[in-house]
Amino acid sequence: MTEFWPAKRVLVTGAGGFIGSHLVERLVRSGASVRAFVRYNSRNDWGLLELLDKDTRAALDVVCGDIRDQALVRQSAQGCNIIFHLAALIAIPYSYIAPESFVDTNARGTLYVLQASLEAGVERVVHTSTSEVYGTARYAPIDEQHPLRPQSPYAATKVAADKLAESFYCSYELPVSIVRPFNTYGPRQSARAVIPTIAVQALAGSVVRLGTLDTTRDMTYVEDTVEGFLKVAESPKTVGEVVNLGTATGVTIEELVSKVGRMLAKDLRVELDTLRARPEKSEVGTLIADYQKANRLAGWAPRVGLDEGLQGTVLWLQRNLDRYKPDVHNI
Repeated sequence: MTEFWPAKRVLVTGAGGFIGSHLVERLVRSGASVRAFVRYNSRNDWGLLELLDKDTRAALDVVCGDIRDQALVRQSAQGCNIIFHLAALIAIPYSYIAPESFVDTNARGTLYVLQASLEAGVERVVHTSTSEVYGTARYAPIDEQHPLRPQSPYAATKVAADKLAESFYCSYELPVSIVRPFNTYGPRQSARAVIPTIAVQALAGSVVRLGTLDTTRDMTYVEDTVEGFLKVAESPKTVGEVVNLGTATGVTIEELVSKVGRMLAKDLRVELDTLRARPEKSEVGTLIADYQKANRLAGWAPRVGLDEGLQGTVLWLQRNLDRYKPDVHNI
């Protein structure tokens, strides 16, 4: 535990999500006072925060609402020193179906968080971007100077959100840092992501249905991604900056299938699932991070190798297979 976090009151939006729940858990363990903003539902379900141990859950100040509710966002920001903004719609296939929802949540929701942060006088806002804003790499590894080329409605709304965050830094001197994670994976991740998609189907049988095999991704273990969020928040050098979080190593989807097959001692057969495939011009071919800036400004570097992280993830999925539906297409 560092001395930085015990004195901090922290708001995490999107706290019930995959990265958000791990971030909340780590912040509580680091001594921070955490207000967790989760999306309201009539079941009184806190999303993936439900999987945290009871002592961690008891330490949280949970706010149930919607990031598009400006008054509630403003109220939630009051009294906070640091805001981690992760709330977003993230499923790329769903963005083809419901692009307006992505604009409302990802762009307008971010605007409300930035306005609330300015009004509350916070010390730092850490805004969550995505490697998808780069589109297919013009060069790799991708540094923060790479052109932005959103190839899906999801990516376009994240570019809009990023640029709003940058504008609030330039226009109002709001102390914003933009974290741009590449493909994060690990325990608790939903079946819409590629590693759970592969592993859950492999655990249930010998056939894996996928949309593509030849795209290349930089897979970062969730504990490393969370460490990056914390280090960016702690460093004054990252104010006004965009910072990539990744491993600088690429792996194809086909290679991931092979790795999972070897771990489970299964000869997996891959079948094409057109429902999982993106439109041709929307498919992003290669995403591999250059994380030198994160290392230089915040002292961050990934620690968990792909094989180690994949083993832990597959084991968790195996133990929690009842939470997944391997025979159902997920978007």
